[in-house]
This record gives sequence, C-alpha cells and structure tokens, in this order.
Amino acid sequence: MESMFRWFIALLLLVGLACAGAYVAAGRGAPPLLTINKPDRVVGQTGAVDVVAEAPNGRFTALTIALEQNGKSIPLYSLDHAQAANVTQVDRNQLRIARSVGKQSVPQLQAGAARIVVSATRPSFLNLRQLTSTASKDFQVRLDPPRIAVLSTHHYVNHGGAEMVVYKATPADITSGVRVGDLEYPGFPAAGAGVDGADPSLRVAFFALLYDQPLNTPISAFVRDEAGNQAKATFVDNVFEKPFKQSRIEIDDTFINRVVPDILEHSPELKMTAPAASTPEMLAAFLRVNGELRKINADQIAALALKTSQKKLWQAPFMQLGNSKVEASFADHRTYIYKGKEVDQQTHLGFDLAVTAHVPVASANAGIVVNASWLGIYGNCVIVDHGLGVQSLYGHLMSFDVKVGDAVTRGQIVGLSDSTGLAGGDHLHFTLLVGGRMVNPVEWWDPHWMADRVDRKLREAR
Repeated sequence: MESMFRWFIALLLLVGLACAGAYVAAGRGAPPLLTINKPDRVVGQTGAVDVVAEAPNGRFTALTIALEQNGKSIPLYSLDHAQAANVTQVDRNQLRIARSVGKQSVPQLQAGAARIVVSATRPSFLNLRQLTSTASKDFQVRLDPPRIAVLSTHHYVNHGGAEMVVYKATPADITSGVRVGDLEYPGFPAAGAGVDGADPSLRVAFFALLYDQPLNTPISAFVRDEAGNQAKATFVDNVFEKPFKQSRIEIDDTFINRVVPDILEHSPELKMTAPAASTPEMLAAFLRVNGELRKINADQIAALALKTSQKKLWQAPFMQLGNSKVEASFADHRTYIYKGKEVDQQTHLGFDLAVTAHVPVASANAGIVVNASWLGIYGNCVIVDHGLGVQSLYGHLMSFDVKVGDAVTRGQIVGLSDSTGLAGGDHLHFTLLVGGRMVNPVEWWDPHWMADRVDRKLREAR
C-alpha cells in the first residue's frame, strides 16, 4: 500500500513537472509580429492605416488599432468591431488591416503630433498562455493647406516654348513647381538661381507649353505637402500660337539600308536584328526605329532631367552652332514617303544645323555633361545639364571630346558632327530641354528673351 502511495506521489510530481515545463515552453513562444506600413510621415484631410499582423495560422485572441492624440485614444479597429476596416488574409499566417485615417474619416483628428498604436494577442502552445505584442508609429497631422504667392511679373508663353516664374512657397520644405496640364515642372531654390541670401521659401521654376499641348492648357504654380493638401495660383498673362512647319520626307532603300542596321546594333531594347536589305522587313524595322525607338529615347532623355543641378550653371544667352545653316526647325511635322506612298508621320523636335562635314560642335552654354554615348535615333549624343531643369542635346555626332561628369564652358567643343543615328547627312541635331521635355531653342538663343524672361525676374527677386 505504501509503495502504491509513493508511486502515486511520484506520478503527480512528474505530471506537475510536465505541466510546468509545458507552461514555461508556451511562454517562450513568439508573440505576434506587427508591421505598420502606413500612415506615412504626415496625414491630412485624407490618409490611410495599413497594418500587417502575423501569428501561426493567423489565430488571434485580440487585435486592436487605435489613434492616440492629446491624451485621447480613438479606436480604429478591433477583432469584434471592424469599424470600416478592410481585412484581407495575406497568407496562412498574415492578416492585413487597412482603413482611412484622415480628417474626413476621423473627425476628432486635430493638427499636430499623433500616434498609431497596434496591439495583438495570440494563444500559445496548447492554449496555456496568451502572448502579446505592441507596436506604434508617430506621425504629424497637417490640416491647413500650404500657401503659394507668385512674385514675378509679365509671363508670356509661346507654343512649344518655355517660361520662368518666381514664387514663394510656405512651408519651405514642401513640393512645389508649375503644373501644365498633367505635367509637373519642379521648383528650385532661388538661392541656386543666383538670388543671394534668398529665403528658402523663395523658388524659381522653368516650365513649357509643349508643341502638342493645346493653347488653352491650364498652367498654374502649385504647392503640395505630404498629407496631400494643395494650393495653386494662376499667373500666365498670355499664350501665343506659333506656326509649325510641315514637311514631306522622301526615303528610299539606300537610306534605310544604311541607317537601320547600325541603329539596331546599338539598340538592344528593340530585341531585333537587321533584316535583309531592301525587303519589306527592313522597311518595318525602319518604322519601329522611327516610332517605337523614338518614344523610348524620349523617355530616356526625360529621365536625365533628374540629374539636373540645383544651381543655375549658365550666365550668357545660349549659342547656336557657328555659321550653321538651318536644314530643319523645331516641331516640324514630317510625313515619310516611300516609293510614292505615305508610310509614317513623326514630329522633329529640334533644329538640324549644318556647316561642313565633321565640324567641331560647341556646348551652347556652361554646364555638366550627363550623357556622352549612343542614344538611339540620335546616334552618338551629348547632353549637357545647365541646372534648374535646363539641358541641351547634341545628336548625330561622329566622336566625343567629353565624358559624363565633365564640367564644360560656353563654347567648349563636345564632339564632331556626323550622320550617326537616324540622319540623312552630316549635321548637328540640337534642341533645348526643360524638365526633360524638348522646347524651341530659338528663345534661348535670343539675348532679349533671356534678358526679359530670366535675368529681369531674378534681378527683381533680389
């Protein structure tokens, strides 16, 4: 009897030890993993909460999201009360909870500091314990829109041309610039444009009314903060229509057979090799180069605008290639004729300037080289950044005298002219770029335009 009692006591001890071990083991399990993807740094009239909660098999005994501000807690979500949240099962273990969290959806929200707090609990091994974790994220609430005031005067825009505006944006750390239709041109610190001692809120922006945008395209200076609050100001005094030339370009097999194979060899993005000469396939290849590759190159050129300097690198008006004859002008609408039939239409966005074969090509102004390589239809191409979103392009070159990163002066030789790329003969294809988009260079060659549209406004801003 005594031995049975001892055995029973031993059994109880073993069971107790096992239970204690299981309890301890359960407590060592991982609590829920919480990730707060949103809100971002700032919330305004609109905003969003995006939280991912992870636990084995997605099992939670409690899951809450709250907004804390000024000592008060505003419930945003709980397992038993979704409160307009969108809950999705990401995978077996993860839940995503998303909902709006701006002033419009949470009326109690006030300007100032706020915090999102997430708490989650899951059952442990054998449901012996509850494992809890908490995460939080601080952010700012901005409910008042930013402010913008245009300071410069007399803004006149030529169709296909550029302009500049000086404005004040407050607070100084927000996104601002000029919006033309659905295109945006960034603003830059006026101090970088040469306005010494300028307040950080004083900005300048170059912008353009592109050749293919209607004359009545809305143009406004804008400010936009991280919370999505916006303000704008209209300022353009007048827009002038400019006639654009229309041309018929005769092409033949000799031209196509010469230019297409070289371009395709340098353009892996088209993923094609040169077809047999003087075949329908060769004409089709030319049409892909003239259309599809032209668009690809435009995107590549626009991307280089991101490399622009925050400072104005030029002083004098821009230079035209010396003693050059204009063979084609800006926004020339071309109809391509092959064996008496119309096969394509494209717009030529630059000036074709010819002197003699392999003439030295000078930089139109001071700047930094951001491209010196083959660039699709432009062949060997140099692009010089002049700061504040303004750049110049030199196409169809034979060779380069500069490399990317070189600082060049006004009149410095960047290469020799030739007929590389989609060129019918030796010439320079030249154009100006504003925000990565091609504009009429004639204005930038004109000392009077530069004096009134740029220098006057900067002088008045000082």
